[in-house]
Amino acid sequence: MAAMNPQTELRVRTLSIHVVTWNVASAAPPPDLSDLLQLNNLNLNLDVYVIGLQEMNGGIMSLLSDTAFEDPWSSFFMDVLSPLSFVKVSSVRMQGLLLLIFAKYQHLPFIQILSTKSTPTGLFGYWGNKGGVNIFLKFYGYYVSIINCHLPPHMANNDQRLEHFDRILEMQNFEAQDIPNILDHDLILWFGDMNFRIEDFGLHFVRESIKNQCYSDLWEKDQLSIAKRHDPLLREFQEGPLLFPPTYKFDKNSNNYDTSEKKRKPAWTDRILWRLKRQPQAAVHTPTLSAPHFTLFPRSYVSHMLYSISDHKPVTSTFDLELKPLVSAPLITLLPESLCTEESDLLISYSLTADFLSSPWDWIGLYKVGLRHINDYVSYVWVRDNQVSFSDGLNQVYIDISDIPETEDQFLLFYYSNNLHSVVGISKPFKIQPRSFLAEGPLDEAQPQI
Repeated sequence: MAAMNPQTELRVRTLSIHVVTWNVASAAPPPDLSDLLQLNNLNLNLDVYVIGLQEMNGGIMSLLSDTAFEDPWSSFFMDVLSPLSFVKVSSVRMQGLLLLIFAKYQHLPFIQILSTKSTPTGLFGYWGNKGGVNIFLKFYGYYVSIINCHLPPHMANNDQRLEHFDRILEMQNFEAQDIPNILDHDLILWFGDMNFRIEDFGLHFVRESIKNQCYSDLWEKDQLSIAKRHDPLLREFQEGPLLFPPTYKFDKNSNNYDTSEKKRKPAWTDRILWRLKRQPQAAVHTPTLSAPHFTLFPRSYVSHMLYSISDHKPVTSTFDLELKPLVSAPLITLLPESLCTEESDLLISYSLTADFLSSPWDWIGLYKVGLRHINDYVSYVWVRDNQVSFSDGLNQVYIDISDIPETEDQFLLFYYSNNLHSVVGISKPFKIQPRSFLAEGPLDEAQPQI
């Protein structure tokens, strides 16, 4: 992506991010998740969804099925969000842990997926029923790390929870030499079923405090709050105020706390934390350098009592991310004014920046507006195979559209970089003009996959 010209005045942008964490206890998606995703909130104009699930169905047959096909939860979220112009950018799964990122398609050229990682901590680090999954990316030039975790349960295992927290953090190392340590990332979003409990108080006191919405006494005995008071690194992770009832443990299909023989004490097990990069302290006689503008503001931190398929209630947090982009333009500019049809071919013009390193395995995909994910193309072309002409950074290729019926639907073009493993250019939406179709024929070459 093209770097900013130092003389260019940077404009601060505000982007909205909605984070979801939910231990779904092996349940299938409910029919309606509008409240969870804030679809009916007219005051929100979201740009990114970050969704972390724990305890998805991890049976052997389910895992085999999910390997061959999309898992039911991913499919559900794509079905709901794709008509709203959100595209699944990346995902990572480790047994019952799933992490998904969706973004509006116009942001895709400014999102570079650098790494996905799974860190099992169950059974001495060999089993993925507990642990963390991570997606590491660059977002408008800033380093962002997103972690979904499931830590050990039970009141007595607090030390083990903290050990697993540290282990997950320590394991987020990256092979590329130019990628900074995770603690030097501009933003870490860390959430999940952290399983921290409320110490000392008995069951009756905790339930009465919840009934009367007197949460302040419970905060003092919350294990995560206590740990943050004693651990300087953990203290750097911020959290919104816990102004909602503890999210565990409920009887399934109800809003009643555990009525089983065990009668587990309610706790805020499901949490959303964030950490911004430390800013270096300037020496007394050193001129202060203005750090890039990158700030996160929480707008909400709530639980959703509406959902009862699990013994946990989901938790969401909406953030406003204010930033001055460190990149000025996409690496590739696809030129919609140059689109035209010749017989069954669509001619595409595109330009690239001087610092873009192309690959023979780069490809351009043709998509209908409302695509679910990057492999949801209706046609594609390897850029080196069907190249018509090139000069002074302007290139032309043609793409076969003989298989596409005439439609009033709008389309998009995406340029996918094999070196960067990311979309680096998109076109504006356009319609394909009516034309005569040639006889349909199967594509003979291998289809690009990510």
